[in-house]
Amino acid sequence: MPFVLSRLIRRLGRAHTWGLPALIIVTVFFTSWPLMIWAEPSSNTITAVENYWWWFLVTASTVGYGDFFPTTVGGHLVGVYVIIGGIVTLTTLFTRIAAAIDNAKGQRMKGQLDLDLSDHLVIVGYTAGRTERLVREITADGSHPVALCVWEDVQDDPMPEQPDLGFVRGDLSEESVLRRAGVHRAARVLIDARDDNEALALTVAVTHVNQNAHTVVTLRDMSRARNFSYVDDDVRCVQWHSPRLATEELQDPGIAIVYADLMSHGGRNTYSTRLPESPSNIRFGDVQEAMGRTFTTTVLAVQHEGLVINPGWETELPAGSVLYYVGERRLSSKEIEQAITT
Repeated sequence: MPFVLSRLIRRLGRAHTWGLPALIIVTVFFTSWPLMIWAEPSSNTITAVENYWWWFLVTASTVGYGDFFPTTVGGHLVGVYVIIGGIVTLTTLFTRIAAAIDNAKGQRMKGQLDLDLSDHLVIVGYTAGRTERLVREITADGSHPVALCVWEDVQDDPMPEQPDLGFVRGDLSEESVLRRAGVHRAARVLIDARDDNEALALTVAVTHVNQNAHTVVTLRDMSRARNFSYVDDDVRCVQWHSPRLATEELQDPGIAIVYADLMSHGGRNTYSTRLPESPSNIRFGDVQEAMGRTFTTTVLAVQHEGLVINPGWETELPAGSVLYYVGERRLSSKEIEQAITT
């Protein structure tokens, strides 16, 4: 809705919107005044310059205040002329406003508007069903406006139920199209292309328009991520088949690196180990502190009659609970017991 209103205001500010209505009302005013002077006696103050403009205004708008009025048949005929002129003027004006509204709405649906957005997120590329899910997840917190930039083969806005979603269509490799979506003013850009070759081409175009935006690219083949580092070292590549990871990286820059390190060999990995039988019913906070100080690990979750992610610090853990943690290596139950007792 803000895009339609801003477009409408710009259209209504153009001269051709007001030109014909203004010409009609001015012509009626300057032709009716001499006729009223001719028709009415000099004793009727309606013809005075300080009174006639007021009478003309309330009569042409069909309000009829009644403080001034014609008394002769000729004056009444002039009044009818003014009323008709006012109705024609208002009808012409409202018709042009309605046309401007309809045209602005049509241009928005066709993705032809220049979006007046800044510090926003731009999604470059569209896949039916997938993009709708991405938009729902991104806009769930309502923190930043979102613009969708699609190829020309998408004829109309695929998400008209999202009135605050900006929509632009065209050749996504063209700088002019990206600028219509406000990429040069965007804080974040998600490139969700149809294939990895297209993703690389769009990344080149996007970084040319805006090198400072946090750019996230979804890839089918993550081995090609190196090619994107040649374009810009700050471009973040995530697995195309994990759209949730893409939205998390957009909202929390750098989290994709954390996931990549956890899932790759040689860095810190995730492990699980069962707690020893003694001591029993120890606090989660004591386990977290002991393992962190001794082995530089971080406990993420505990399983005992159900998995609990990030338990409270005072939560008591019975013997035999399974710990899930991030560390440099897998720990044995004996090592964990020694760290806790020490």
